[in-house]
Amino acid sequence: MQKVTKHIYTVSEITQEIKSLFEQKLGELWIEGEVSNFKAASSGHFYFSLKDQGALISAAMFAYANKGLKFKLEDGLKVICFGKIDVYGPRGQYQIIVEKIEPKGIGSQQLAFEQLKKKLEQEGLFDLKHKRTLPLMPFSVGIVTSIKGAAVRDILQILKKGAPGVDVLIRSVRVQGDQAAAEIAAAVEELNCFGKIDLIIVSRGGGSTEDLWPFNEEIVARAIYNSALPVISAVGHQINTTLSDLTADVFVETPTAAAKIIVDKKNDLIAELTGARHELDFSVTEQISGLKNRLIGLTHMIKSPAERLLEKQQFLDELFSGLNYNMQHALELAGERSSSLIERLGTLSPLSILSRGYSLSMLMPEGSIIKDAGSIKPGDRLKTVLHKGAFISLVQEVIGDEGKNDV
Repeated sequence: MQKVTKHIYTVSEITQEIKSLFEQKLGELWIEGEVSNFKAASSGHFYFSLKDQGALISAAMFAYANKGLKFKLEDGLKVICFGKIDVYGPRGQYQIIVEKIEPKGIGSQQLAFEQLKKKLEQEGLFDLKHKRTLPLMPFSVGIVTSIKGAAVRDILQILKKGAPGVDVLIRSVRVQGDQAAAEIAAAVEELNCFGKIDLIIVSRGGGSTEDLWPFNEEIVARAIYNSALPVISAVGHQINTTLSDLTADVFVETPTAAAKIIVDKKNDLIAELTGARHELDFSVTEQISGLKNRLIGLTHMIKSPAERLLEKQQFLDELFSGLNYNMQHALELAGERSSSLIERLGTLSPLSILSRGYSLSMLMPEGSIIKDAGSIKPGDRLKTVLHKGAFISLVQEVIGDEGKNDV
């Protein structure tokens, strides 16, 4: 009896056989499921699991395949994947190598938009408190758009007609395609650095969602948010609002509307200045009229030199009259006082005493009045004055105070 030889497989051979069976039987396929255990490796590869209610399969999406992915993979997201079943030899585990992936029930672009919108909203990029106020009158405007597009022609036409004094600086960029977002963001930053711009308009005409996609890119939204200058977003004729619109300080539906904002501001400023001028004219007129009336009143109050001279003469006459009266009254008072003093002096006069029988003796020839008998001696000549007249005599004898004889 012939002996049957057994073939013993190695683990690697079994893994290879299984892998071949998968390739032959299934080949490339579409598979749907819910993402779980998502992990983005530092190498750029994505690793996750796809699951449904009854099973789970590992999945790998290498960096070359996920490079252009517009939306963010995250746990709980329902997706449809295209790829092939493979066996990962080191663990003997089968998995799907994903080449393409789409969100189930919603387009990848729309999902990417919603995810980025949610992220930026949570960071506060759309908050009203961050919105800058447009200048009262922008005299210099920077426009970020394609120089070849209809948008710039519409803006220039409106400004030329309605606000010809506004300076315009155009920074031409691509407004669709893969490189457009980076150019738009760079243009906004450059206009901020230019330093002579009051306002920026980011604009393009209408188009499909794909055409307008650069205005939904994160780099553009952040450039607008970080702009020190106010930004108007005027991405035309779209049904859905772009992230540029939500981030900008003001957004309008068409480039024409953006230009009309500037024209309206100019008209508002002119109206305000006109009103202020009328108020100033009225105020100045009122002031001049008031000053004129006051001057007329002052003129009536001011007298001529002749009138002032007559007034001063009258005043002098009054002063002179008053002075004469005061002098006469003062003289009368002085006279009365003098008479009183004379009467008083008269009562004290020696002559008045002599009239009462007294006499006054003086030693001759000195003429000194004799007050003490001891000051004379016999033989002295005396002059005696009476009330009426006088006489000369010689002293015969001197009598003392007590009537005794001093000799």
